[in-house]
Amino acid sequence: MIRFLVIHNKQGKIRLSRWYTTIPYEEKCQLERDVHRLEINRDPKYTNFLEFKNFKVVYRRYAGLFFSVGVDYDGNVLSVLEIIHLFVEVMDQYFGSVCELDLVFNFHKVYGILDEILIGGEITETSKPLILQSLRAGEK
Repeated sequence: MIRFLVIHNKQGKIRLSRWYTTIPYEEKCQLERDVHRLEINRDPKYTNFLEFKNFKVVYRRYAGLFFSVGVDYDGNVLSVLEIIHLFVEVMDQYFGSVCELDLVFNFHKVYGILDEILIGGEITETSKPLILQSLRAGEK
């Protein structure tokens, strides 16, 4: 099960955060800072998987943004990497060359895209055309 998805830039500013487990706000903030610190200092030649506290962190860097996903130890990290890539591809097609400003000013649409792919920490849809069709139908 997916515990959280956090998108942050190289400076550590959180651009999107979705939590699927209940933890106190202070712990969320500390966890986001710790994950950023680990990812930014990690050598790019290493894998995109980290063992952190009582779960794994799967991350991927696109341009200046880090997409970080917390997964249970028994979760499939390769499928999570594919979900991150699917999420970025759908945003790229939806916004037409997505950038950090699209995340900031259209966060409600980004949450909509994320909710089409993940609900309650579980993967619900993996078809890019169906996701885009559903998003466009929701706009009408």
